[in-house]
Amino acid sequence: MDFLSASNKMAALVRESIRPLIGSPEGGQVLHMGADSTPTERIDQVAEDCVIGYVREHNLCSLLISEEAGKVPVEGGKGTIFLDPIDGTYNAVAGIPFYALSLAWAENGVVQQAFVQDLATKETFTAIRGKYARCNGKPVHVSSTSRLDAAAMSVYGRKFDPTRMMQLGHRIRRWRLLGASALELCYIGAGRIDGFVDLRGTLRVTDAAAGMLVCTEAGGKVSDLNGDPIEFPDEVTVGRCIIATNGVLHHKVIEYLR
Repeated sequence: MDFLSASNKMAALVRESIRPLIGSPEGGQVLHMGADSTPTERIDQVAEDCVIGYVREHNLCSLLISEEAGKVPVEGGKGTIFLDPIDGTYNAVAGIPFYALSLAWAENGVVQQAFVQDLATKETFTAIRGKYARCNGKPVHVSSTSRLDAAAMSVYGRKFDPTRMMQLGHRIRRWRLLGASALELCYIGAGRIDGFVDLRGTLRVTDAAAGMLVCTEAGGKVSDLNGDPIEFPDEVTVGRCIIATNGVLHHKVIEYLR
């Protein structure tokens, strides 16, 4: 089955399964610690169960890697799927309409196809390496913003030293903290924001794999804090810092963060 078509069907299953849990204390009930060493809330578990069941039924990969379950072998398929069943769990539980299903399919360690759907609005971002980045089937492209004092950037600001971020923060025009990294990376690709900076060192491959491909195929750039290509291990216990921009601003952002 075509990965992107299958992803759309999985998104429909997830939306329906989590509907009663949106904006509900029950959705935020902690069930256990996930493979990523963070609490698994009920809404995460319900969404993940939907996807894993579908992937196994349709043999969509040989290995699925998810925040909650970790590494899940799948018989009969090929490649690896990186899954974040609910990116933006806090938003979903709080009833804030900005949370997503993130799926990326990789072959030989390289992500080839990406699917990110905003589960609150059904807006869907897709990408195929070397071919396109789209939103609801229409091509998208990063912004042309070239000055920091005109830029809007999303910044993660929890549990890190804010000193280096303030050098950048004094120069950009708008700060945003939206709370769902996969969608924020896609928003760069769609030209809605000009950059995304996460200095926590906790962003995992399941969080970023799909959004990164959408961003780069739309003309954006993604790197580590030194401007070098960012590499994630196939382990949900290992996180990274990330800088993503429209490309034009990239070297300026890195300079100020230094």
